[in-house]
Amino acid sequence: MKLVSFSTQDAAIRPGALLADGSVADLSAAGFADALSVIAAGHKEGGNCPVVPAEQVRLHAPIANPPRVIAIGLNYRDHAKESGMAIPTTPVVFFKQTTAIVGPGDAIVLPKNSTEPDYEAEFAFVIGKGGYRIPASAWREHVYGYTIVNDVSARDVQFASSQWSMSKSFPTFCPLGPAIVTADEIPDPHNLAIRLTIDGETLQDSNTRELVFNIPDLVEYLSSITPLLPGDIVSTGTPPGVGLGRNPKRWLKPGETVTITIQGLGSLSNPVVAE
Repeated sequence: MKLVSFSTQDAAIRPGALLADGSVADLSAAGFADALSVIAAGHKEGGNCPVVPAEQVRLHAPIANPPRVIAIGLNYRDHAKESGMAIPTTPVVFFKQTTAIVGPGDAIVLPKNSTEPDYEAEFAFVIGKGGYRIPASAWREHVYGYTIVNDVSARDVQFASSQWSMSKSFPTFCPLGPAIVTADEIPDPHNLAIRLTIDGETLQDSNTRELVFNIPDLVEYLSSITPLLPGDIVSTGTPPGVGLGRNPKRWLKPGETVTITIQGLGSLSNPVVAE
């Protein structure tokens, strides 16, 4: 199932299952108030819910109210090198504030108090069954599905401090979606092509097999310190090709459109505007 949050002209945002033709099975008819409740219940099918035609559907971030957005830094070897940093021996963890979340088609707003806004294509997994001190071998029992994150970053703010979270939490700095694809639809999440383009130019092009710490590693490490909760999003890091690592450096500009495509998960596109 491809879990989405959607609205129509005459109704509030509600959860749904995205179908192949762009129509959506309305999961609110099955008693689910939002996507988080679908995830917490472990629900993974559209069933006999009424279908809303594609032309009436507006997609939003598939989950707007996750408990946390946990992000992993320097988790592709070549990205660590291009950033001038050592390949980590322990996961580098920071958080993006949930107020930064926007959905497919929503604008990334470049803040006035940063001159170095950067893009980062990321593959993310979503926790279904929570838990504390989960062994790596049990990771599949706890992952509900997968989605796309753009870890937009204000590099000048980031490197003015040893803490990264604030630089990555401006409003609109966490584009998410278009759907959460349930784990049963992705046989091997560690072999997915990941690509980012800006106005059709490819700037990042890699594969999730290049992750330093894979999903079992991250589930075990994170849950050894903090209990994982249903709906937690874990964004697994970005491959090489970010603006910071280029010569000359390449920052986001108003008028551009950023598109991230991950094999099996679809594409997430967002225009860029000035504040």
